[in-house]
Amino acid sequence: MIRKCFFSVLVVFACAVAASGKEAPLRVGTFVVDASPPIGSPLAYDRCDSVGMPLTARGIVLLGEGEPMVLCAVDWIGLSNDGYEHWRDAIAKAVKTSPERVSVNVLHQHDAPRCDFSAERLLAEQGLGGVMFDPVFARQVIKNVASAAKQAADSASVATHLGLSQAKVEKVASNRRILGPDGKVKFVRYTACGNPEMRAEPEGTIDPFVKSISFWNEKKPLVVITYYATHPQSYYRTGVANPDFPGIARFIRQTTLNGLTHIHFNGAGGNIGAGKYNNGARKNRQTLAIRLAEGMSKAYQATEKHPITAADVSWKTVPVVLPASPHMNEESLFAELNDSKADPRRRTYAAKELSWLLRCKARDTIDLTCLTLGPARILNMPGELAVEYQLAAQEMRPDLFVAMAAYGEYAPGYICMKEHYQQGGYEDSPRASRVAPEVEDVLMPAIKELLK
Repeated sequence: MIRKCFFSVLVVFACAVAASGKEAPLRVGTFVVDASPPIGSPLAYDRCDSVGMPLTARGIVLLGEGEPMVLCAVDWIGLSNDGYEHWRDAIAKAVKTSPERVSVNVLHQHDAPRCDFSAERLLAEQGLGGVMFDPVFARQVIKNVASAAKQAADSASVATHLGLSQAKVEKVASNRRILGPDGKVKFVRYTACGNPEMRAEPEGTIDPFVKSISFWNEKKPLVVITYYATHPQSYYRTGVANPDFPGIARFIRQTTLNGLTHIHFNGAGGNIGAGKYNNGARKNRQTLAIRLAEGMSKAYQATEKHPITAADVSWKTVPVVLPASPHMNEESLFAELNDSKADPRRRTYAAKELSWLLRCKARDTIDLTCLTLGPARILNMPGELAVEYQLAAQEMRPDLFVAMAAYGEYAPGYICMKEHYQQGGYEDSPRASRVAPEVEDVLMPAIKELLK
């Protein structure tokens, strides 16, 4: 009898909600976790001697219809193979969702750690455990982020409006690949470029806009998220862990907005850097940060708000198998890894390449995902993606607000356009790219599918 009465109450309540015409609300939670490495632990290229400015992992949890959805941005150089999957799995378990509905992307700062548990296992078997990164520290950060994500979900606030805008960023980004008259790469204009001739070349193909997405409870902002495509280096190899100029820009904006959580993602910046505007002088870190912060500020001030409910939010996943670069050979990589006389750093590269190659041979998939927020789409992509993918995605759906975060699964390395692999340069070289030119034939249709 009690059960029947309870069921009747539920039916009446459901009918009342339906009759009211009100959509279920969207709820948004945010988290920020310190991800700074211990002194003495490995950074991407050097030992960590100090922390100049804290590194963080920060993100949002979206609660609406279906399972929760998570976006997380990390101030590390890369998360690869089992390292990337451990991040997603732990966060998913904490907020009670599927790993496919969690995207973790790094900002790719170079004076920062990396994480690849697959390569670490291979190295540990050779007595090189902990040479590439500190696995104990990495696991603790993952645990802390998962706990913070759960707290964010538990304390999420109702979002009534979505804010969308963009603004041009002046004198930060420039294309790294400068072509000569023969159509081949004449110069690679790295992020810090001391050559005046290279700096005098035009900006080249970039996406000059920083995109801003914010959530609001009526007039109260809950969080702001920005997307901008460029390598984040002003200078590095200092032994001082820091989030470089995007991290400083993010700090400026969060401070200006009185502590409003600001999450920043790196777009498809694989072939983009600050080289035209940065000769490597230390003072340029502040200059670039201020320019990026000014662009973020202009975008925020131009925000157009749209009502949003849980019904306006969805998540789509397209798993893909990326083609391995033909330069990788399993037998030679095993030999290099097992060579006790070889340079340990070279052996770590062999372990990373081998881990990725074995995944490709097993046809292991990578998830490409798209978060729908009313008229906006956020694409989450792997590797050091060329900016042409980002521009192509925007051209596919000019009727939508399309933002892109790259630097998700980092194992593929640089992901270029097919034509790039015929032009030479660094990004398409065997040292940098672990995928074949046919990768474009895989990614473009997948992007189109995600944007349907």
